Amino acid sequence: MAEHIRVLIVDDHQVVRRGLRTFLEVQDDIEVVGEAADGSAGVACAEELRPDVILMDVKMPGTDGVEALGQLRERGNPARVLIVTSFTERRTVVPALRAGAAGYVHKDIDPDALAGAIRSVHAGHVLLQPEVAGALLAQESGGGGRAGSLTEREREVLALIARGRANREIARALVLSEKTVKTHVSNILMKLDLADRTQAALWAVRHGIAD
Repeated sequence: MAEHIRVLIVDDHQVVRRGLRTFLEVQDDIEVVGEAADGSAGVACAEELRPDVILMDVKMPGTDGVEALGQLRERGNPARVLIVTSFTERRTVVPALRAGAAGYVHKDIDPDALAGAIRSVHAGHVLLQPEVAGALLAQESGGGGRAGSLTEREREVLALIARGRANREIARALVLSEKTVKTHVSNILMKLDLADRTQAALWAVRHGIAD
């Protein structure tokens, strides 16, 4: 039997934490290992419990979700963080993604879709709900590079990034080593003047490379 995905819930609203726990506990492959009411407590719990995935709100009293993300990365915590929040405007989404969030979904997400999102980010994918990605595509101005500067292989790698594939999956699909894929990803970001994989995925969608 496959190991359960260990999940930590970080949200300042008790009713939200209780609702998430109630739903997730009926999933055969997901185990809720703890809860925290703010970012500081969430970081402490993550260090103690070592979850696979953290469901994190953004707006919380004291240490908010973005600050907590930064602290987790500074400590080298390997947990994948899925932002689950009511705030989807760009000024909230972008800092969370830049801080290292693996996904960003709205709190009104369908429960089954949330379970799928947890599985997806645990598998190494970057996940954005369509309305979140749409908002970023409409407003994101980053990326001054041109598609013509990419090699054919880099375009293939970029297309797979846009489909949410992790480096290991890209390597398998293109029959390359993971080290080679990492080099291609670095070259793509440099040529297109992009900061991270999320920007690269959005750039690919905007320029028709993800089709």
